[in-house]
Amino acid sequence: MSNELKLKRCTICGKVVKVENDEPVICCGKEMVDVIPNTVDCAVEKHIPTYEKVEDEIFVKVNHVMEKDHYIEWISMVANGEETRVNLYPEQEASTRFPYIKGAKLYAYCNKHGLWETEVK
Repeated sequence: MSNELKLKRCTICGKVVKVENDEPVICCGKEMVDVIPNTVDCAVEKHIPTYEKVEDEIFVKVNHVMEKDHYIEWISMVANGEETRVNLYPEQEASTRFPYIKGAKLYAYCNKHGLWETEVK
């Protein structure tokens, strides 16, 4: 099972959807494009999720502003092919806890700068 999260984004309305395969997805009359992690040219250190292992859990944080027009929308962990997602909101801290699972992937989605990932070591 893959720990990769596959997302597509509409270039017209900005909607983002999770996909399970490589089939084309249409939105606003156009094919949606792949969202590829860690590819936007901006401050990487403010977007990559970081974590600290605390006993059998990890405390995940994204060092990012959480303003009404620029914030981390969600943080998720994909382990053994299953995603666990925590939705976030402006003015809330961009952090959460997940079980520690070595090899899992952590993702954070910025409403302006897209998808960011790191692997749990």
